[in-house]
Amino acid sequence: MTDTVDMIHEDSLPGHESELEPKPHWTPRYPGSGRLQGKVAIVTGADSGIGRATAALFAREGADVAILYLCEHDDAAKTAEIVRDEGGEALTFAGDLGEEGVAEKAVKAVIKKFGRIDILVNNAGEQHPDPEITGITEKQLRRTFQTNIFAMFHMVQAVRPHLERGAAIVNCTSVTMYKGSSELLDYSATKGAITAFTRSLSENLVGEGIRVNAVAPGPIWTPLNPMGGATEEKLEHFGEATPMGRPGQPNEIAPSFLFLACDDASYMSGQVLHPNGGIVVNG
Repeated sequence: MTDTVDMIHEDSLPGHESELEPKPHWTPRYPGSGRLQGKVAIVTGADSGIGRATAALFAREGADVAILYLCEHDDAAKTAEIVRDEGGEALTFAGDLGEEGVAEKAVKAVIKKFGRIDILVNNAGEQHPDPEITGITEKQLRRTFQTNIFAMFHMVQAVRPHLERGAAIVNCTSVTMYKGSSELLDYSATKGAITAFTRSLSENLVGEGIRVNAVAPGPIWTPLNPMGGATEEKLEHFGEATPMGRPGQPNEIAPSFLFLACDDASYMSGQVLHPNGGIVVNG
């Protein structure tokens, strides 16, 4: 099922992974062990980057995957092919989850195809670097919050009636929430909201047997940075400031989402994992 998206960005987001060089690493590193056997997962922003790597790993672990994305149909089709090659069933759904009603339509499509939802990964996001706060337009501010945090509320509201005890929600926050970012003021603010949302939603749902956690990646090589307005100079040195001296790859982040989504993390809720190249943060 595909919704038409009429969107004007101030840059080239969301960006095609198929056009990115070098290509991000999405391939799961190890054989599956059935940790998600029989489960149905929704992964937003699954057409590329961390979302694609997470969808691939979930499928290898036995899950069927709904691939939600904005408008990069070729990338989403590739992710669906990856999921099927790993033995899972795939559904693709295009639409702006920040818009009212789109998440509900997506969830209805998932229920129609799979009949259940066990895992929600809220991964979709966007960023627009601005060195001066005065350069952030109201349109950009609304756009960033709509994609990064409004969409999470909409998705959780839509899936909530279908989640049973043992279900898991995993949100994608960011290292920028913890250490700040001088050029990503609106983006960092949304990531702070996501962390607070994760902790509060955990308190709200933990009594129902539904766990809510988050992952806070550091600099990861995905379309988000090169397509999101980063300068050539910044890209040349992307990730070098981490203690490990390099950016991470999507398949180095996906295992954190898997851990929090499966029963390995059955005693964890309201927590954040930090795959960030060795940056020490609080929380």
